[in-house]
Parts: sequence; structure tokens; C-alpha cells
Amino acid sequence: MIWLTWRQFRTQAAVVFAALAALAATLAVTGPQLADLYKAAGSTLVDRIPSADQTLYYAGLMVVLAVPAAIGMFWGAPLIARELETGTHHLAWNQGVTRTRWLATKLGFGAAAAMTAAGLAALVVSWWSSPIDRAVNDGGATDTYFSRLDPMAFAARGVVPVAHAAFAFVLGVALGLVIRRTLPAMAATPVLYAAVQIAVPMWVRPHLVTPDRTTVPIRTGIPISIQDESAKEIVVHPDLPGAWLTSQQTLNAAGQPSSPPSSFADCLYGGSDIPSLQHVDRCIADLGAQGYRQQVTYQPASNFWALQWAETGLYLGLALVLTGFCAWWIRRRLT
Repeated sequence: MIWLTWRQFRTQAAVVFAALAALAATLAVTGPQLADLYKAAGSTLVDRIPSADQTLYYAGLMVVLAVPAAIGMFWGAPLIARELETGTHHLAWNQGVTRTRWLATKLGFGAAAAMTAAGLAALVVSWWSSPIDRAVNDGGATDTYFSRLDPMAFAARGVVPVAHAAFAFVLGVALGLVIRRTLPAMAATPVLYAAVQIAVPMWVRPHLVTPDRTTVPIRTGIPISIQDESAKEIVVHPDLPGAWLTSQQTLNAAGQPSSPPSSFADCLYGGSDIPSLQHVDRCIADLGAQGYRQQVTYQPASNFWALQWAETGLYLGLALVLTGFCAWWIRRRLT
């Protein structure tokens, strides 16, 4: 059964692992130069990275993010849906192989390959990007590169991609079992996977590890964003290198949550012209003089590995739940 599964699976696996080998070779050539540049430049590395390395940084990020989705779509969804669609699963079950063993072999072999592929991709990309990640965590001022806790980079670093790949693969298999048609299952898999990938950073990940909070005075000299012309929401950008700011709220002089007063909007937009930078600074200073502050909730850079392991457990748990669902479906609903 293992040999047959390998025969059916080897082409897709060969394509993915060949692509990963090419990526690893490219990063192995350029990585040592980037590491040497970090040793010489420290946190200022982010201002000195060549454009070619900047392209590689984003390419590596996109590859690691795409690998689990591609695995779910091209490995997981067709794995069983194709056999159900053609009816060849009946032949396998008539050769002395139970449906449970048939499913376990396919799931086990495919999940191991998926986790290996995602793990290798994350390993080489994390290694190559580590000088940039360290420079950002050291306080390197940049709007170009992400901290490791940023939702864009977090899913492409550490051990989380391995769990994402396991979940995406089993999700594809489960959809293939239910839909029983290859192309619809392949189309549905990345959609559902993307929905989960959006939902977890927004509503789940910020609470996997207890966040830190700090209160920041509202004053000039601290970067502050004004969300709209009503000026009912402001966002401060405190100096917290490598941190992930998850939420914030404005506090009044009594320490109670409050929107900025209407006088703040009048100060900003009372005239007919777009306010100058000096005018904005004066309005912000007046707001701070009234005792307004900003409470910032964030995950510090030191929580990176705690969040990594917590989310890895979450996705592996989801993969196990889907595995149980597949076993139940094939026993009770599949004829």
C-alpha cells in the first residue's frame, strides 16, 4: 500500500522538492554575504540591502506562505477525490486493504511529505532572512521589512509553516472526501485555507500568549496617525523594536477609555486648508496637555517562540480533528 501511494504521489512530490532545492541553492549562494553585511552594519543593515537581496527577501516570504496552500490544493485535494471520482477506491478495498488502512496510509505518507516540504522551505528562508530579522529587532528603522512577529512574516518563520502544511494537506483531503470531485475540491481548498489564515492572526493569535500593555503619552516626537477627518481614532507608534502592536485605545485624564474630544478635530480641521505639520503638532501637544494618553497592547519580540509553539499546537490540533472527521466519513458516509 505504501509503495502504491508513493507511485501515485511521486510526480507531485518531485516537482515541489526540486523547486525547493533550487530555492535553497540560490539562498545558499547569497546568504553568507548578507550575514557579513549585518556583522559590519548592525541595525543599519536595513538601509544597505541591495535591491537583488530585497527581491529575494520577498520571494522567500511568498514561497513559504504559498507552500502550504499549494500542498493542500495539489496534494491533498486530489489524493482521494481522484480515486472516488474514478471509482478506483473499490478496487483497492477488494485487494484485502481495509478502507481505514487505505486512508491512514495516504494521510500519513502525504502529511509527512507536506510537513517536510514546508519545514525545509521555512528553514532555508528563515536562515537567509535572519540577518534582516535581527536588524529589525535591534531597532533598525524601516518601512520595508517585517519584524518576525508581523502577521506577514510570522507564518513564514520558525516551525509554524510545518503545522500550516499539515493542516492544509488534511483540509484538502477532507474536502476531497466530501465533494468527491477533484477540481471542485482543489478550488475550495485554497479558499478555506486562506479564510483560516486571515481569521487566526486577526482574532486568535493575539490571545495565544498573554500580551503586554504600556501607556504612551500623547505628545509631539512620537509618531501618531490620525485615522480619519473626524479624528475619533488615533494610533501611536511607540518605540518597541520587533513588537507586534495588536490593539490600542485612547485614555482620558481620568484613565478611562475615551475618544479624543471634538475640540481635537476642530483644531486639526477647523480651517479650510489642509493642516500643516506644525499645526498638527500643536493640536497633538494640546491633546496631551489635557491628559490624554494611549494604551497600547502588544506582543513583545521575546514572545516569538511562545507564539510559534502555541500556533503550531493549534494547527496540528485542527489537523487531527480533520483526520478524525475523515476517518468517520470514510467509515459511515462513503459507500
